[in-house]
Amino acid sequence: MDTALAAFILGYHGCDAQVVEDVCMGKCGLTASHNDYDWLADGIYFWEHNIQRAYDFACMMAKRPHPSGQKIRHPAVVGAIINLGNCLNLLDSQYIAVVRKAFDDLVLTLQSSGQPLPRNTGGNDRVGRKLDCAVMRTLHRTHEEAGRLPFDTVRAAFFEGEPLYENAGFASRNHIQVCVRNPSRILGYFRPLGENGLPAAYK
Repeated sequence: MDTALAAFILGYHGCDAQVVEDVCMGKCGLTASHNDYDWLADGIYFWEHNIQRAYDFACMMAKRPHPSGQKIRHPAVVGAIINLGNCLNLLDSQYIAVVRKAFDDLVLTLQSSGQPLPRNTGGNDRVGRKLDCAVMRTLHRTHEEAGRLPFDTVRAAFFEGEPLYENAGFASRNHIQVCVRNPSRILGYFRPLGENGLPAAYK
């Protein structure tokens, strides 16, 4: 079976400008997200080869409170060189059945304990993905309980936003997202450059 995938990608993380400074100066790393609505469950999130989408996300988050209490005052982007390692690549058909099996496992677990199944909410884009998050957490748990090598990263494509034109199959915010579960797979951080070749300045 062909499981080939480019080992290294560039990922972009939208955050506050001070976080970019601290990360690039080696004062800290990025922090994993552990919200029950995270699209790919627990980990550090990046937009794959999409600096503009990362910046747009930071701008959006600056306009509303974040559950963690963190505030983005000056939206910015930090880049990362990521070795995908053992990747749960949801663009590869071999993993589709794995996700479906994780959903079935989740249903059985919740039924046995009398708990309701979580739901995805938030309109067509389903921005609050409690069901998907629970499925992914179940997948990782059962995968590791079976003695398999833990997944370092998760990679998936999302079709988000308004159609580009009537009856279009393309949407305005389509993107590939990468969730890094194993921080050692982040080989380095960098400050993206602007069109003038100088470090990008965000306003």
